Amino acid sequence: MRNDKSVVIMGLGVTDPKGIFGTTKGLEKIFGPKRVIETPTSENAVTGIAMGAAIKGLRPILVHQRVEFALLSMEQIINQISKWHFMSAGKQKVPIVIRLIVGKGWGQGPQHSQSLEVLFSHIPGLKVVAPSNAYDAKGLLISSIKDNNPIIFFEHRWLHDIYGIVPKKKYSVKIGKAKIVKKGKDVTIVTFSEALIQVMRTYDFLKKNKINPEIIDLRTLRPIDKNTIINSVKKTGKLLVVDNGWSTYGISAEIMSIVSENIFQKLKNAPQRLGIKNVLIPSTRELAKYCYLNSRLILDKIISMSGKKVKKSDKRLFLNKIKNQESDIPYKDFSGPF
Repeated sequence: MRNDKSVVIMGLGVTDPKGIFGTTKGLEKIFGPKRVIETPTSENAVTGIAMGAAIKGLRPILVHQRVEFALLSMEQIINQISKWHFMSAGKQKVPIVIRLIVGKGWGQGPQHSQSLEVLFSHIPGLKVVAPSNAYDAKGLLISSIKDNNPIIFFEHRWLHDIYGIVPKKKYSVKIGKAKIVKKGKDVTIVTFSEALIQVMRTYDFLKKNKINPEIIDLRTLRPIDKNTIINSVKKTGKLLVVDNGWSTYGISAEIMSIVSENIFQKLKNAPQRLGIKNVLIPSTRELAKYCYLNSRLILDKIISMSGKKVKKSDKRLFLNKIKNQESDIPYKDFSGPF
């Protein structure tokens, strides 16, 4: 915002003392109410205003504290924002970033705990980004603000609590390029956002037991980095997709299709996927914990797909160590060393 006066931020809660998980805290004092704009609970109208501002030369960052709030503005996003460049024969651009916060936590229940990345990833004209760590969050956000296309920027609520090394200087992370977080040969694991954190919590145990997965962080959901996925599965012959949301009709289904359509003959066994249980999430924690993905399920699936054996006693000790972190509260044991 210091470097580009056309950048404005708007949304319900951007001037709140908590500043949307701290991400907008203090910005109004620095840039004033004309560039840090508190909005009413009129999501459709506000999204239309942000679109008009983008067409006329601003670079708005619109924040919806929950992805569900954005559902009230889907007509603007799908029928207007995503198509305006196309319908104007390329004469007008819509350089807008829409931040959507997703995910489980704190008894939010069926209407406020969803990860709906696939809804937006389905739409041509949108780019969809989902960082998993602090370094990528900054780099991808800078790239998104610079981009002349509309960007949907997904943030899982629990990721605001993890730490990582972030350079003070301005840098970019390329949109559309996945990252190989860990190289391996036994099985390719493709994942993104908070689901990657759960995968990474199993990594040291797997290495100790001589299971070497290749772990890919998608970072961008549309356009998806097909080459990185295909090249990895060519090497391992096995694919596990760990989805951030429901796996049915989801991002995981798209990735499995990419692999099956392009290198089916290279697969040693059927691709597998994991995600949230295909039900509505109840508000009570005692029921919700059975619906969410967790590191135990991921570990069992990786071990099974690798074809290797681990000591039951070692596995039990590891699962006991992390079991208290698999309820309806953010992790306290993970800082994101990647």
